[in-house]
Amino acid sequence: MNLTPLALPPSFSSADFRAALGTFATGVTVITACDENGIRVGLTASSFNSVSLTPPLVLWSLSRNASTMPAFSRGSHYAINILASDQRHIAERFASKDIDRFEGVALREGARGAPVLEGAMAVFECFNRSQYAEGDHIIFVGEVEHCQRREDAQPLIYHGGRFFTELPL
Repeated sequence: MNLTPLALPPSFSSADFRAALGTFATGVTVITACDENGIRVGLTASSFNSVSLTPPLVLWSLSRNASTMPAFSRGSHYAINILASDQRHIAERFASKDIDRFEGVALREGARGAPVLEGAMAVFECFNRSQYAEGDHIIFVGEVEHCQRREDAQPLIYHGGRFFTELPL
């Protein structure tokens, strides 16, 4: 007798699943690192979440097929840059393919070498603590070594395939 229940097969298409996920409003991040040759890599991601306050842990996920996977999976550090409402162009740039995503973007080198975007609403500089393979993605758990925030910034929000900013209720 198998005591471990199994999930039922999905009763919906991948497109339906993606559309339903899009109803969840999220902040927008750009995750950055350097590969073993010192080449900067980065991508726009909305799959970011806190895990723990003690120790300070965050997570994000990346498609197994992403071109940046080798740099992130092998690297020791990365930065999670939470974008402000005035950084939509950066979100779009880092979501684009076949361009130098860093060209014309103001940045500085973080404490452990990961590129940090100037003007970000918040930045988490992370040690690449652990990785978990789940489905078609790898979940990265980062141990935050340094963080900062911009108190005067408004968030960039992504919902239903469009960008928004905070509106008071």
